Amino acid sequence: MTLTLDAILRSAGIDPAETQAIRHAFVREHEDTGLPGINADSTDDEVLAYTSEQSAKPRIFPAVPPKFWVVFIREGGDRARLWSVLENCGEVSNDGALRTFNLVASEHLADLRNRLVIGWRSPRTWRLNGPTAAGYPVVEIADARPVPFLGFDRLVLDVSQLQAVMREHRYAAWRTALSSVVGIYLITDTRDGRQYIGKADGAESIRQRWSAYAANGHGGNVELRNVDPSSFRYSILRVFDPATPTRVIDEAESHFKLALDTRKHGLNRN
Repeated sequence: MTLTLDAILRSAGIDPAETQAIRHAFVREHEDTGLPGINADSTDDEVLAYTSEQSAKPRIFPAVPPKFWVVFIREGGDRARLWSVLENCGEVSNDGALRTFNLVASEHLADLRNRLVIGWRSPRTWRLNGPTAAGYPVVEIADARPVPFLGFDRLVLDVSQLQAVMREHRYAAWRTALSSVVGIYLITDTRDGRQYIGKADGAESIRQRWSAYAANGHGGNVELRNVDPSSFRYSILRVFDPATPTRVIDEAESHFKLALDTRKHGLNRN
C-alpha cells in the first residue's frame, strides 16, 4: 500500500478539504508578469513574501483560498520537497492584478520541513486543491539534519523542545552530551515564576533524569506531581563529571536551593 500525502496531512490534524498545495519552481523572472521569482539562495522570508502574492484572476487563483497552504519546492523530475505549511489569515490587499495575503508559518508538519518529498504527478500544474494533492504519493522522508549541541550553559528548553531532544534523531548529539554529565538543573514554571532545583547524580545522567520529565512531566518528584508541566522550562545550572562524589553534588544542590530560595518561594519541599 502506497503512503500518500493524505495520511501525512491527517496525522497532523489537517483536513485536505481545507488545504491547497503549491509547488514553487526556481525562476529568475516570470515571463507573463515580469515579476521576480525565487532561487536556491532565497531566504525563508523571501519565499514567504513570494507565496503571499497571488493573481487576482479567479481562473488562476481561487477567489476564496483555503486555510492551509502546503508549500513545496520543485526538485528534478516529478519530485516536490516540503518547504512549509502556511496558515492563511486573510487577504490584506488587492490592486486588481495582484492579491496579497497575510500568511503565517504553521507548526503543522514542522518536523518534516525539507524532509518530506512527494511525487508531483502534474508537471505543468503549480497549484492543486487539497483533496487532489492528498492522493499524491510520498516518495521520501529524509533523515532530519542534525542540530548542533548549543552547550550546557545555553540550554533553555520548553516541554515540546525537551520531548523533541529526547526523541528525534536530529538531536542525537544533544543526548550524547547530556548522557556524559551529572549535575544540577532548574525547572521554572513560567506561569508564576516558581522554580524547582533538581539533581542528577550517581549512575543517573542528566539525560536519564530529563527523559523522565519528557515522559510524564514530573519525573517522579512529589513536589511536581500536582503541577501542570505544560508551562515548564528546563535549564542547567552546573554540570559535573560522573565520577564526582555524591556529597559534592548534594552541596551544590543545597547551595542553589538557598540562593534561589526555592524551598520557601519555589517548588522544593526540602
